[in-house]
Amino acid sequence: MSHESPPIVLVTEGSDAAPLAWLKARARVIEAGVGDAAFAEAIAVARGMVVRTYTKVDDALLQRAPHLGVVGRGGVGLENIDVAACRRRGVAVVYTPDANTHAVGDFVFGYIAQLLRPWCLMRNAVHPPAEFKRIRDTVRGRQFDELTIGILGMGRVGRRVGKIAANGYDMRVIYHDLLDVSPEVSFPATAVTFEQLFAQADIVSIHVDGRKENRGLVGAAEIAQMRSGAILINTARGEVLDAAAVSSAIRDGRLGGAALDVFSPEPPVGDFPLLGFENVLLTPHLAARTFTAIENMSWVVRDVMAVLEGRAPRCPAP
Repeated sequence: MSHESPPIVLVTEGSDAAPLAWLKARARVIEAGVGDAAFAEAIAVARGMVVRTYTKVDDALLQRAPHLGVVGRGGVGLENIDVAACRRRGVAVVYTPDANTHAVGDFVFGYIAQLLRPWCLMRNAVHPPAEFKRIRDTVRGRQFDELTIGILGMGRVGRRVGKIAANGYDMRVIYHDLLDVSPEVSFPATAVTFEQLFAQADIVSIHVDGRKENRGLVGAAEIAQMRSGAILINTARGEVLDAAAVSSAIRDGRLGGAALDVFSPEPPVGDFPLLGFENVLLTPHLAARTFTAIENMSWVVRDVMAVLEGRAPRCPAP
């Protein structure tokens, strides 16, 4: 292994300023994306690498990185990193599993509020009296405390959403997870089967990871089981949800609305099937994009340096 001092660390998708400055005080930092001219030379000598969502760390990349000792993923999911391949080559993987929990939880309820309490904004001008009265007399929303939210995937973010729903809005919370997570659930919530989740929930919020077993997990069959007028939210991974099936259910009036922050492919292409609906919210992967969450994710550099200095990292990949 290379023994440069300070060690060379390759940052492929940027970093928040404070963590990057911290890293630069301890390592020689090269900032270069996979497609940049400087990347090939940097990956050949780097001992550490910091990535986000779109850098694929697989056997092909690892073959180009003979001195690599650690990969830091600034984020929650590890789908873009072949952890097994890294371990075969003696490359540690670290990440930030709790960095954006609050940010995504907040975002989910922003979605819910907009879909269930329609926002008739006076953005550019006030409504004339007749229109003001018409809107007030005709627009109706749904109270959160009367609804059941179904959480698919009860990890950190799923539990945050459930806690807000139960303790903040007095909603009934049901959830489905492949693991028994009941010891970690600190609020009123009921574990149900996969089928029961879709059949009983007024709101389904998806919080599973993007592993290949979850691709297409929610499709036409699952959506057909949902209550008439229910809403579907995906802030997890685009591959998990069949957007065409959602589009069909929205068009037929079976779903009351949908909100997607993630896509497959990402970014979505021009003929994306959920464009043009008033009761569909589409955002460009923004759920985790708060000032605090971005900084939290960028602090993966602490664990990168811990590995390079022979110390145990706080958050090694499972």
